[in-house]
Amino acid sequence: MKIMDMHCDALFKMQVAKRDSLYHKPLLDFIDGEELDTNFRRLQAGGVKVQFFAIFLHPELPSDEKWQHALEQIDLFHSEIIGKNPQMRHIKRWQDINELKEDEIGAVLTLEGAEPIGNDPAKLRHLFRLGVLSVGLTWNTANLCADGAGEPRGAGLTLFGKDVVRANNENRIFTDVSHLSEKAFWDVMELADFPVASHSNARALCDHARNLTDGQASAMFGKKAMINVVFYPPFINANSDRATISDLIRHIDHFCSLGGVEHIGFGSDFDGIKLFIEDLKNAGDYPKLINELQKHYSETEVEGFACRNFLAHLPE
Repeated sequence: MKIMDMHCDALFKMQVAKRDSLYHKPLLDFIDGEELDTNFRRLQAGGVKVQFFAIFLHPELPSDEKWQHALEQIDLFHSEIIGKNPQMRHIKRWQDINELKEDEIGAVLTLEGAEPIGNDPAKLRHLFRLGVLSVGLTWNTANLCADGAGEPRGAGLTLFGKDVVRANNENRIFTDVSHLSEKAFWDVMELADFPVASHSNARALCDHARNLTDGQASAMFGKKAMINVVFYPPFINANSDRATISDLIRHIDHFCSLGGVEHIGFGSDFDGIKLFIEDLKNAGDYPKLINELQKHYSETEVEGFACRNFLAHLPE
């Protein structure tokens, strides 16, 4: 079964390793490097057809270095992921997904937090030209676009943040709500033509600021927006570092009970997490999740979670 995974942090992990290589440490090999949860061989083994690769910056990085670090991750995407693997195809337009050959895996660039662009719309336009197809306005803290889920102030979008959402709309780019404060989430829902939650679970089952309330989830489903469940145990079970596949399926069940059966997908967060679901530790383990889902849902529904829901909700 083909899988669409809307979030991983392989680029950040590869960048850290590249910078460490200056001190004679090895680069990470995207083909089969054990350190990468989403290496090429594991994507193949898991049946992943499209993998989204986030541009993510360490929150303590000085502001004047952020744009350069983002460009460095994009360079790694082209040199190490696309350049060295003929079967990895850069998805620059949504229609490219439908043109993937049987043996090809699509690779999509996303932005997790708008810190690299500062308040410069020209930098955002440049990222669009480089193929970024989904923009998350924040990580967990505040920036010039909005407050994140971990910012105590809990403010919404700034005027510039609203301009970014409008630019996303004009370019048929997803606006990702996964890390936003609740106020910023609702601001986005008023403005965004193409909202998405790249990696979030149900707060009703795990009361964490990174998860979505039932009201938020229902609003997403009302706009025919996707929620992609995340595989990080602390977002699955409250106050716990452990989770099973069955625990994750509880979140899918809950979203389905709110009317989301056609709006659920996967956003693993592989390479951005150090705690894992039991038996689901890298992209190669996806068949275990699919097998368990098939015990609870019809084949059509499982295919929906895996890829068809995603394909049915691409920006048009």
